Amino acid sequence: MRMPRGVRGEELSRLLSKLGYEVTRQTGSHIRLSRRGQHHVTIPRHSELKVGTLSGIVRDIAEHMDMQREEVIRAIWG
Repeated sequence: MRMPRGVRGEELSRLLSKLGYEVTRQTGSHIRLSRRGQHHVTIPRHSELKVGTLSGIVRDIAEHMDMQREEVIRAIWG
């Protein structure tokens, strides 16, 4: 599955709640999400995330959850 384009940081933070991530804090233009206190992800709160930034976030989550990148994309965006 292809990485979606035009995803906003706030939208991604809402979508990651499907995987158990919760917003733990926001400092300036960055949102920090945590999953059961074990894994933390920082998302820039920009109008549109660059594809490389989005890909890095998805890759980090996939490694933590021991899933394939495509599985994480399907879980987030259906």
